[in-house]
Amino acid sequence: MRGGKVAASIGEPLIVDRMIVNFAKSNWIVCALLALASLVAPAAAQAQTPQDLIATAVATSAQPIDHAAWDRLLKTYVRPDADGLNRVDYAAFKRDGQAALKDYIAKLEAVDPATLPRPEQFALLANLYNAKTADIVLDHYPVKSIRDISLGGGLLGVFTGGPWKAKALEMKGVELSLDDIEHGMLRPVFKDPRVHYAVNCASVGCPNLGTEAFTGAQLDAQLDAAARAYVNHPRGADPKPDGLVVSSIYDWYQQDFGGSEDGVIAHLKTYADPALAQKLEGTTSIADYAYDWSLNDIAR
Repeated sequence: MRGGKVAASIGEPLIVDRMIVNFAKSNWIVCALLALASLVAPAAAQAQTPQDLIATAVATSAQPIDHAAWDRLLKTYVRPDADGLNRVDYAAFKRDGQAALKDYIAKLEAVDPATLPRPEQFALLANLYNAKTADIVLDHYPVKSIRDISLGGGLLGVFTGGPWKAKALEMKGVELSLDDIEHGMLRPVFKDPRVHYAVNCASVGCPNLGTEAFTGAQLDAQLDAAARAYVNHPRGADPKPDGLVVSSIYDWYQQDFGGSEDGVIAHLKTYADPALAQKLEGTTSIADYAYDWSLNDIAR
């Protein structure tokens, strides 16, 4: 009995030691797992696609994005013409304003869109699209059409021409193309046909590049004004004796304008001035679509 007791008393510390060692080991494993989780969790939460960047929005932001630099550049180099088309003085812009333009673009790329309300997000993306489009044109100027500029973007980019599919921007670690901004973010998230009046592809056939930057506070009025300016210009809607000719935008993106010719015509009537509205009365079909890819250059 006594010998057994002695053996037991000697074995008890050994058992306790093993328990301590095993506990330490298990805690080391737990700590390692927790450390690994802390490294993995942020990556899992990080935006992976363009649309992830604006998957959420806040109700209000403490400080709206400052677009004053872009506003100054637009007022300096965009020249409204008497014919209703805004043309750009690309030669002067390239010489005197492109450095400031690149600084502005870099500041927008550093913004986290998820910290902004929806109108501020829209203004941010529309301004970024237009500023980067102008920057790409300036990098290759002189050029007759933006479609002559190829930045890659895969086989589809080579086939279609133009710079739209190339990953030319980066925001919060997500590479962005111009198409990503328009078709991966603005159109599917905001579901507003006025997106097409906000983004400018540096072409005569496109809705005007404005003379002021978009802002969250003025966004709705600015979009309405851009829609009216385009719809009431012949490159938007042109009622001819042999039928209504409209921009190819209403063909390419018909789904955004009601999904049918009737939907397009109804949309045009929404923004038509009295003179155009009268000409559209009784119109039930579209005769043709047209688009001019010439650069919106003041020198042309």
